Amino acid sequence: MPEQPPNRLERRKAHTRAALVRAAQALIAAGRTNVPVLEITRAADVGMGSFYNHFTSKEDLFRAAVEAALEAHGTLLDTLTDELTDPARVFAQSFRLTGRLHRRQPDLSKVLLHYGFELTTSEHGLAPRARRDIEDAAREGRFEVRDPELALVTVAGAALGLGWLLHQDPERDDAEATDRVTEDLLRMFGVGAAEAHHICTRPLPDLDAALDSAGFAA
Repeated sequence: MPEQPPNRLERRKAHTRAALVRAAQALIAAGRTNVPVLEITRAADVGMGSFYNHFTSKEDLFRAAVEAALEAHGTLLDTLTDELTDPARVFAQSFRLTGRLHRRQPDLSKVLLHYGFELTTSEHGLAPRARRDIEDAAREGRFEVRDPELALVTVAGAALGLGWLLHQDPERDDAEATDRVTEDLLRMFGVGAAEAHHICTRPLPDLDAALDSAGFAA
């Protein structure tokens, strides 16, 4: 049987849930997670009763908001790396694009930075994809990695530190800084200097067009 399109009630419920998630993401980005539910519902422009139709608590909502941000990030990276077959290039391209997202999507960036190293164990977003790419590259002899978990922690530290720096230093060239960090990570994983530089100077997909196509707010 063909799947039935959502009816009006289901569309309204989905709209309400999305509004609450967006409001929570904005509050996380602003560092304001210790707010009453009433303030969240006002920011989302929904009724107080609607909140508990979707979430059991603020913590439940904030967890959903972070997971939504992570999954949006991860899905975008999948789209922009799906034509690559070399796991070293997949890893590098994902990191280079992630670095550029800090300026293009500052609220999304701040949501991710707010939770920091907690996200290295998440099943959503960059962490599982980075772990997959590191393991694939090691298995194919592209990376020299003895402990993928330690490698992932190192990558996470570089990604978070880079994001923090780009927010603190708005005059810094985000593309140049990101590519230099990516190149250093590749060299740390055993890729030769010349090849690492070549990988990190290759053209990237049109990130702005991809963001627009995926429906990310400017």
